[in-house]
Amino acid sequence: MSRIAPYNPTEQHYGAAAKWLHWLIALMVFGLIGVGLYMVEQRISPQTIRLYMTHKSIGLTVLLLMLLRVGYRIKNRPPALPVATPRWQKVAAHISHIGLYTLLFAMPISGWLMNSASGFPMKYFGLFRVPNLIARDQAQLDFFKAAHGYMAWTLIALIAVHVMAAMQHHFINRDTILRRMLPMRKKTL
Repeated sequence: MSRIAPYNPTEQHYGAAAKWLHWLIALMVFGLIGVGLYMVEQRISPQTIRLYMTHKSIGLTVLLLMLLRVGYRIKNRPPALPVATPRWQKVAAHISHIGLYTLLFAMPISGWLMNSASGFPMKYFGLFRVPNLIARDQAQLDFFKAAHGYMAWTLIALIAVHVMAAMQHHFINRDTILRRMLPMRKKTL
């Protein structure tokens, strides 16, 4: 007999909320990276401006979802890594997760600061105006633009390591690391 993984985590499985937040944020971040790499190569046009506004709105959505994710994680400890996992891998996993979480907060905040320093008004999906965090300033715009770019490449590298580690656990180690994060995964009682 089996059932869908519970909303709340167990010692061996992530809860449904953690899974859905993980995959929703992952999809958004993949989209943001793809669109971000594309749009910076385009000349400014009404279509490009709409693309930038959508990118910024989705980035702010990631920031809000990350707040929910951290709140959930504070109340619900993630399942422990398998006992057979070498200590260095446990340390590497911990450090890489800290890096991912940090960048998933820093990227949208740096984008928001970059937009604020540009003086260009930002509307969240066209619904309401997002307040500027700082005054218009070219030097700060240049700084946050560079920081956003460097962080994007660092995030891409960390995501690649994260995915490769998950694949290594799934296909080489054949353990439960990846399966316990899959949404709608059935588990045996």
